[in-house]
Amino acid sequence: MSNTNENQSVAKTNINWYPGHMTKAKREMSEKIKLVDMVIEIRDARIPLSSINPLLDEIIGSKPRLIVLSKADKAENEETKKWIDYFKLQGHETIALNLIGDKNVANTISDCCLTIMKDKIYKLKTRGLKRVEIKAMVVGIPNVGKSTLINSVGKRKMAKTADKPGVTRSLTWIKVSNEVALLDTPGVLWPKFEDLKVGFMLAITGAIRDDVLPMQSIIEFALDFLIKNHREKLIKRYDIEVSEDIFETINKIAISRGCIQQDETIDYKRVYALILKDIRDNQLGPISWEKTDEDSK
Repeated sequence: MSNTNENQSVAKTNINWYPGHMTKAKREMSEKIKLVDMVIEIRDARIPLSSINPLLDEIIGSKPRLIVLSKADKAENEETKKWIDYFKLQGHETIALNLIGDKNVANTISDCCLTIMKDKIYKLKTRGLKRVEIKAMVVGIPNVGKSTLINSVGKRKMAKTADKPGVTRSLTWIKVSNEVALLDTPGVLWPKFEDLKVGFMLAITGAIRDDVLPMQSIIEFALDFLIKNHREKLIKRYDIEVSEDIFETINKIAISRGCIQQDETIDYKRVYALILKDIRDNQLGPISWEKTDEDSK
C-alpha cells in the first residue's frame, strides 16, 4: 500500500494547477489594484502559511493590508492567537473570523479598514472632503472564504459560492458600510508548489481539486500528522486503538466505519473519502495544521 515512489514523482515534477481563468484573474487583479486604497487578504486559519499566495506581494505592492484568518472555528484558538501576534509583528493588522457564525463580520471588517486607513481619511478630511469612502480589494487562494466574507458583509448572495475551489470568477463591488466598499476577486493560486507539504495542506483543506494529488498520499500525510499531534481526536471519532502504523490505522477506521467491499477487503477509496470529509467538516474538532513554533521560522 506504500505510495513512496508516487510521492517522489510528484515532488520532483512539482504540482501544477493553474486553470486558465486564474491567469486572467491575476491580470485583472493587477489592473484593479490601482482602484483601491487597501487589500483584505483572506487566509485559512488552519494553514496561515500554506494559504499565502506568493504572487500577491507582487500584485499588492505597498498597499496597506488587513489579514483575515478565516474558518477560525476549525482551527485551535491558542494557535490562532499566536499566528495573529506573528503577523502583527510583521506589520500586518490581523484578525480571525468565523465567517459563517459571526453576525458582526461587516462591522468588524469596516472598523478594521477605517483604522488601517485613518491617516489617509484624516488628511482627506482636513482638505475639506466631507465624505471619504475606503475601497478595499478582497484577495486570497481558492476556497479560502472570500465569497463567504462577501456574502456576510453584503447581507445577500452577492458572490457565487460552492464547495469547490475557484468558482468566483468575476469582479464585483460590495458595499460594506457608508464608508467602506469591497472589490471581490477570483481566487488565484500560484502555478507550482515548490514544497510538497504545501500541496498536501491545500488538499486537506480543499483549496485545490481533489484530483491534483494522489488521494492516498493526502490521507497518509493527514493521518501521520494526526497520529503525532491529535491521537485523542482519532480515538474519539472512530472508536479505535490508534496505531503508530498509518496503514493499520486506516484499516481500523475502515472496519469501524464499514468501508468493506463485497469480497470482504478494505474499500480504500471509500475510507479515504470518509476521512477527508470528516477533516473538512470539522468532525475531528478544531485542528491547526501549521504551528508557529515550527512553520514561521
